[in-house]
Amino acid sequence: MIPLSQFPLEKARSVRVILTDIDDTITTEGILTAAAYAALENLQRAGFLVIPVTGRPAGWCDHIARMWPVDAIVGENGAFYFRYDRQRRTMEQHFWASPDELKANRASLDAIEKEVLASVPGAALASDQAYRLADLAIDFCEDVPALPESEVDRIVAIFERHGAQAKVSSIHVNGWFGDYNKLSMARTLLAEVFGLDWEQAKDCVVYAGDSPNDEPMFAAFPLSVGVANIHSFVHRLRHKPAYIAKGHSGDGFAELAELLLAAKA
Repeated sequence: MIPLSQFPLEKARSVRVILTDIDDTITTEGILTAAAYAALENLQRAGFLVIPVTGRPAGWCDHIARMWPVDAIVGENGAFYFRYDRQRRTMEQHFWASPDELKANRASLDAIEKEVLASVPGAALASDQAYRLADLAIDFCEDVPALPESEVDRIVAIFERHGAQAKVSSIHVNGWFGDYNKLSMARTLLAEVFGLDWEQAKDCVVYAGDSPNDEPMFAAFPLSVGVANIHSFVHRLRHKPAYIAKGHSGDGFAELAELLLAAKA
């Protein structure tokens, strides 16, 4: 991982789109700081497309799409994208699965939830689960005492034994049924809404993240950036970000924003 300070100026000038994780990338220890929020706002005002790509639930994503300075959002690790049209005051929603598939998947996820909570002491249902439509989030350190890594691996194994996908974020294990992830829905959004094909996107999109569930994005985008706290997860990553910020969490994201804004100016 190359220090972000060495991000080539000509590449920074080519960036038009910022895709970014939220938890521990924009937020810092669960808090959205003024500096990180200002970075989002300054990027959008400067003409960049700003799109969070998160594991957070549909209910939160509806709020973020409406009230944050963003152009769209991908949620629940790629289950959907939401885009709020401020002029027409309408929310555009696109889901990977059909309503019937979502209903069937929920019944299977309910069974996994019971097994995880019965088998892994200390694990808990994520506090935002009530606002989710497509996945199951198991908390291993957000609102519970941090579990050892071996127990996190046990949770992942239970999901996978049931045929579900499972990804580890900085706070949750997220599991779902369906052949999608953050990358597949981000690509769909960029193509369908913003008219960016894959070849264009590779040269003008930067992705910022901090944990293993960002790995598909790190692998796909040559201009990928990890905030400094990704060092805690490097041993779990086969594909690391190309660049690494000096700052942790929201400070690292603000560092990236400052670099891109300076290059554009």
